[in-house]
Amino acid sequence: QVQLVESGGGSVQAGGSLRLSCAASGRTFSSFAMGWFRQAPGTERDFVATISWSGTSTYYANSVKGRFTISRDNAKNTLYLQMNSLKPEDTAIYYCAAKEGYTSTHYRDYNNWGQGTQVTVSS
Repeated sequence: QVQLVESGGGSVQAGGSLRLSCAASGRTFSSFAMGWFRQAPGTERDFVATISWSGTSTYYANSVKGRFTISRDNAKNTLYLQMNSLKPEDTAIYYCAAKEGYTSTHYRDYNNWGQGTQVTVSS
């Protein structure tokens, strides 16, 4: 198992930026593919971005492509999500997640989750 703790959420106006971090502890961070998901009230948990264990492979939801960037620093056991040009529809709780093996866009494939961090974008 790996323990995950997100930080960096907050309130921002539309067009602004935020950088989320996810600190990992426990098992070797570099052995996990990582993902960011988000969940707004009354909705399912949606895929945002995923990154391979090495960081060489990334994939994004269409809704965030070109605005968000996922990255990782295996030496610091930390995952990041740089969010630019934020929109009100980006408002949600953002979760980081870890899985062994290949990346995935499906939240049910991940078995390690952080507690989430709130992102609120006002118009």
